[in-house]
Amino acid sequence: MKYQIMLKILMQLLSKKKITAKEIAERYEISVRSVYRYVEELIVCGVPVDVARGRYGGLTVADTFRLPTGYFTRDEYAAAINALDAMASQVHDENIITAREKLESRQKNERTGSSVSGNIIVDGGTWGDTKKFSDKMLVVEQAVNEAKSLMVDYISREGEHSRRVIDPHVLIFKQNVWYVYAFCHTKQDFRTFKIGRIKQASFTGRTFEKREISRKEIPLDFYYSTDKLIAVTLEIEKASLADAEEWLGIDNIEPRGKSFVADVTLPDDSQLVGKILSYGGAVKVLSPKSLKEKVLAAAQKIIEQSL
Repeated sequence: MKYQIMLKILMQLLSKKKITAKEIAERYEISVRSVYRYVEELIVCGVPVDVARGRYGGLTVADTFRLPTGYFTRDEYAAAINALDAMASQVHDENIITAREKLESRQKNERTGSSVSGNIIVDGGTWGDTKKFSDKMLVVEQAVNEAKSLMVDYISREGEHSRRVIDPHVLIFKQNVWYVYAFCHTKQDFRTFKIGRIKQASFTGRTFEKREISRKEIPLDFYYSTDKLIAVTLEIEKASLADAEEWLGIDNIEPRGKSFVADVTLPDDSQLVGKILSYGGAVKVLSPKSLKEKVLAAAQKIIEQSL
């Protein structure tokens, strides 16, 4: 009985924007305390239930959450819909009709792991990320297309966790990374958010008036100001040329003798050192001297830790 109620609570959360623990308790004739206990177990199982207390509080599930692909097979969807059709023809109950509509809608919206737009397939997630990134992309893409506000849980580069309402205007793809340019209600200004740093995203139920934005208005340097960029010259072995071209861009690499050289401007942070080391010696820093010393120190630390 317990797990049947937990499953019903999950389905109810997936079908509604927000519901209170009191409403659930009254519907299933259990205590409010039991509702919270069941919700805690759902959270342990990986369901991102947000519990907001207070006058305007309630229980919600992020719109980025999806039941696992294959939760229902195509035949099971069809069988369930047919059964509800048969019931609706015999019993006039609005709940049966709405249940059928929701099930049919979920069947149509069931997707594979990638966002599809026209002739382009976008899958910016890491290998084995179980569709989490793609689900976020679908929600953000819909928010941009339909001018819908989002409530996002965002973790900044500095590790700061915040919840904020944003109005997504434009999707940006740069250096193999997806961003969204949005008006942030917390900062009362436009900001660029890295989609990979959005932990959860949910529709607020509100729409917004899109502002006309020119390309020049969007700060495409994102987190890096000019004092955090560094001019770098790298020597690249032929065996790693293809990977380096994807990283630095084909136009920035030229042949020189038996190897290749790239003159580029890059963010001066710890990720740069790690990226260079990831090539296992196939990418050598020619300048500046400060970067050469950082790479050398990091390599020596790796050696010491491996002994």
